Amino acid sequence: MSKLTGLYPSLTVDTTAKRVVSQAGAVLLVATAGKIGLDRALSAALSPWRKQWAVLDPGKILLGLAISVAIGGDCLADIGLLRAEPAVFGRVASDPTVSRLVDALAATPTAALAAINQARAAVRERVWKLAGEHAPDYQISADRPLVVDLDAALITSHSEKELAAPNFKRGRFTSSVPEVHWRSARGRSSRQMA
Repeated sequence: MSKLTGLYPSLTVDTTAKRVVSQAGAVLLVATAGKIGLDRALSAALSPWRKQWAVLDPGKILLGLAISVAIGGDCLADIGLLRAEPAVFGRVASDPTVSRLVDALAATPTAALAAINQARAAVRERVWKLAGEHAPDYQISADRPLVVDLDAALITSHSEKELAAPNFKRGRFTSSVPEVHWRSARGRSSRQMA
């Protein structure tokens, strides 16, 4: 570990050390978010929701939640997976801090989602521009749509609903319908079911 760059500590690889880092795969997500500027974009977009004396950045908290979901978390408290490795993920928000941010964002959902989506769109546009002909939206139009064929998956679920019962496969089945995606000349994405 050396110094803090961006929202996360910078990492070095040492083949002689004996310490093992759990959730090391998440390091790639952190590095990617830093390289493409997603951490900075979320930080800037969520600055209106930052409390005056806040120690932690709302963008980092939200990115931490996304990373915890990517490595298998399924609730807000699973950000504790990141908290267990401060040398890798830096200072990670406590569960009450995460809940307060989610409450603050939920108080103005339209503005919060618009800010998050704008940050994501700006980063996506930058990354796809850098990717050139390798970008997912390269030469995509209404005449040459990008077809995303999503397969159905059996999802195990539990319901507390009255009279709820599983289907014949003992789970909830989500069917898939292929979607057609294209980008307009102005950069707006569109989609329709095929």
